[in-house]
Amino acid sequence: MKLYTMTLKSPVGPLRLYANEGALTAIYLENHKRAPVLVASEREDHPVLREARRQLEEYFTGEPVSFELPLEPAGTPFQQTVWKALREIPLGVTWSYASLARHIGREGASRAVGSANARNPLSIVVPCHRVVGTSGALTGYAGGVPTKQWLLEHEQRIRGGSSWVGQASLPLQSTPGL
Repeated sequence: MKLYTMTLKSPVGPLRLYANEGALTAIYLENHKRAPVLVASEREDHPVLREARRQLEEYFTGEPVSFELPLEPAGTPFQQTVWKALREIPLGVTWSYASLARHIGREGASRAVGSANARNPLSIVVPCHRVVGTSGALTGYAGGVPTKQWLLEHEQRIRGGSSWVGQASLPLQSTPGL
């Protein structure tokens, strides 16, 4: 499968966007843990990459974007289930790993959900940064915890809510019952 790529400058550092002929396949942060080495042709005019760049730029300028893009991340069926569920977490809302496991009908699979979450190849668009520890603490993020914190604070600004005040408390809205 032929891949195309472009780089987008962002407030959290350069983002490397990848697409095949018709869908976005990956977005990696500069220091993304577990990012594979991908062979791709630089292509600034690729329609999927251009649209992804446009929507990400809107997001970073404070627009409440819902990211309507064709997506084809490579992963196992379980990972695909987790990544699909991540897209259901609303902007500015956080869920715990246990909440996410319950949401997909796999109560008790928090670690497996965490592992799938960590392997999400579509940073920001598939919002794995919205998943936190049960206590509300910021846990690991492939782009680093400071990036996760920035993204959560940014989304609170977009929603018009209070800003993040630290790992010990969780001012972000959680979904009731999750």
